[in-house]
Amino acid sequence: MDFLEPDAFFELAAFEHRDLFAGCKYVWDALSKISGHLEEHLGANVAEVGCFKRPLPATVVLWHGKTLTQGFEILGGDTRKGQFSVIIEGEERTDAAVLWEGSILWDDAIHIGAGAVFEPGALVKGPTIIGPNTEVRQGAYVRGKCIVGARCIVGHTTEIKSSVMLDGAKAGHFAYIGDSVIGNEANLGAGTKLANLKIREQTIRVMAHGTRILTNLRKFGAIFGDHVETGCNSVTNPGTVLGKSCQVFPLTSVRAGYYEPNSVIRG
Repeated sequence: MDFLEPDAFFELAAFEHRDLFAGCKYVWDALSKISGHLEEHLGANVAEVGCFKRPLPATVVLWHGKTLTQGFEILGGDTRKGQFSVIIEGEERTDAAVLWEGSILWDDAIHIGAGAVFEPGALVKGPTIIGPNTEVRQGAYVRGKCIVGARCIVGHTTEIKSSVMLDGAKAGHFAYIGDSVIGNEANLGAGTKLANLKIREQTIRVMAHGTRILTNLRKFGAIFGDHVETGCNSVTNPGTVLGKSCQVFPLTSVRAGYYEPNSVIRG
């Protein structure tokens, strides 16, 4: 079933963690590979911050392997456009990650990419990779086993666990992303919830073109192909698989199963 392979959902050439999807018969097989990928590729770089499980008492800058607590001036700018700038050693730079005072690192099993920004109140647990120029906003909760690509938004009171966001994916406000993969430049409208666990205890199955496929996953939220968009307060049921450029209307409860690219899903 070529239409359920990762290449049918995502342009992977530019994605740093594309090998996560190598050898996957079904796109959701990547979910079972997240832990192993993180063990191999994490490259944690926050140990020198030295403050865990409590809010940072002062703003910290990570730059070229250095952890700076002073000697910089933050100018700001658009994080996702690579324009968030910091003056270091007398020069304006856009390749420094900024952890604002009040953000929380739960442990040191975290990699933060160049130009990323953690706002006050954001809480991140490892193992997790946060890509370059990604914005983790106030009140965001990254629960671990997460791979977040470049230029993403993990938004205000958004929770994400055991999931992947490809480059440019955005969950700006009040979202829940559990055991899911969000494609390049996909956008979750405010209040979008990706339910990942059936009420009845059973392995999740996906209906695709009349065939019911056993995923061997007890927890499985959704797959969103590149450029998928959801309206505000929409909910996907466990095992929802949306092809590229699907659109979900606001207030819609999306039934589990596979949806062709460019599908428009109404309540």
